[in-house]
Amino acid sequence: MKKSNLVIVYHRQPYEEVVEDGKTVYREHASPNGIVPTLKSFFGTVEQGSWVAWKQVDTAKQQKSFERVVRMKDSYGEYNVSRLPLTAAQVRSFYHVTSKEALWPILHSFPEKYNYDPVDWATFREVNRLFAEAAVEEAAPGAVVWIHDYNLWLVPAYVREMRPDVKVAFFHHTPFPEPSMFNILPWRDEIIESLLACDLVGFHIPRYATNFVSTARSLKAVEITEEVEVEDSLSPRGMALSVPTTATRIAYKGREILIDAFPVGTNTGYIRDLCASEVTEKREERIRGELGDCRFIISVGRSDYTKGTRDLLLAYERLFARRPELVGKVRLLVTSVAAAKGMTVYRNVQREIEQIAGRINGRFSTFGWQPLLLFTNAIPFEELVAYYRCADICWITPLRDGLNLVAKEYVAARKGEDGALVLSEFTGAAIELSDAVLANPYSARAMDEAIDRALDMPADEQKTRIEQMWKSVHHYDSTQWARHTLERFAELSRTTAARAGKVPQLAAAG
Repeated sequence: MKKSNLVIVYHRQPYEEVVEDGKTVYREHASPNGIVPTLKSFFGTVEQGSWVAWKQVDTAKQQKSFERVVRMKDSYGEYNVSRLPLTAAQVRSFYHVTSKEALWPILHSFPEKYNYDPVDWATFREVNRLFAEAAVEEAAPGAVVWIHDYNLWLVPAYVREMRPDVKVAFFHHTPFPEPSMFNILPWRDEIIESLLACDLVGFHIPRYATNFVSTARSLKAVEITEEVEVEDSLSPRGMALSVPTTATRIAYKGREILIDAFPVGTNTGYIRDLCASEVTEKREERIRGELGDCRFIISVGRSDYTKGTRDLLLAYERLFARRPELVGKVRLLVTSVAAAKGMTVYRNVQREIEQIAGRINGRFSTFGWQPLLLFTNAIPFEELVAYYRCADICWITPLRDGLNLVAKEYVAARKGEDGALVLSEFTGAAIELSDAVLANPYSARAMDEAIDRALDMPADEQKTRIEQMWKSVHHYDSTQWARHTLERFAELSRTTAARAGKVPQLAAAG
């Protein structure tokens, strides 16, 4: 089988598995919006591409007979999918325990949630090595192996060890904390050593890149070889996640590592097409008919303690206590979808959310009006756009969030309209969307002031703010992120080619 110029390593499979007539069928995601379709779009820029993911198998017998590599053909082209058959025990240890109970809380600066005791680091290493082995098996000489997210932190070192010829890139979809937080992890040295085996390490925003470099320098003999001022569009002064400068190149053990900060975007063209469709218009009519004269607020997220849904609901409860004239005139739709099934910490979060939601409805509902709708299942994206179109306010106030595409989706859906976005200062997207009503979710008073301001904002001011945010969302859309990333890949290829006297295999599109 032909080797690949680009190997994407990500824990999720790049398709949906459905059973039709007793057979498993791999179906392309219905929506081209989101990180998986965005990553698949890169396959159109190379001669041959591969994707490495994991799939749980139930028995050792299934593991032995498992079809490791399948060939996919969809609207993004033809590519290989190399799948790791992990047992339930491996998945639980690697993903549910180590990734979610130990690494996730530290990344999001929740040390009180950190649980070191049940971690089996040997299994985490084992699974990361399996990913690395699958990746190098797919990689052509000089290929780019592009690894995604914290649960694959050790893959770069294994890839570098097995295949010194390939270019190793890594992208973080989560926040990266400052050194005093990250260094709580007892495996900090091994993790940073692995990330320093990369040729390129990418983050959504300069703040996370700066935190990573500071952490690396706290642990290793890392030298900053290039530092630049951050443009205002990615770090307005005075915001919680702003930084004035950021390193773009560092050196370690005689190697240069590129450091990049560029936010993933949403598919604005697709969202605009959906907004203009007849199906969306009919959905809007139905939703507006159900709302009547009520103002409509929407909040979309997962039942994760980092998402701040509990604090948002408490602020919503205080709203009616402070402003009883709003009873019967405002409705809130909250989606709180299970973040990871079978984990006690998330069950407890969901239970508290449901209790508060029940209390709000019990306390304020009237015969013909219910203040809160809580959805625990995800709304299909095509339907969600119709809700965005009807929402006077989108309320997104996580305690920490790497980026938050929901905020961008709302802005994209409101182009040319009014509407208010209430956004946490501690989301990566906040530095792009400084015209949102920014809120500090750690302060009840700040949350109250933010929702009051959104509700009372004049329509012309709303429209002006939406227009300003749209410019940023449109500029930093999924296409621009892809173009920027390909330029960085080409830079790696040019550097390698200059040393070896070869022609680069990857070039920036557009």
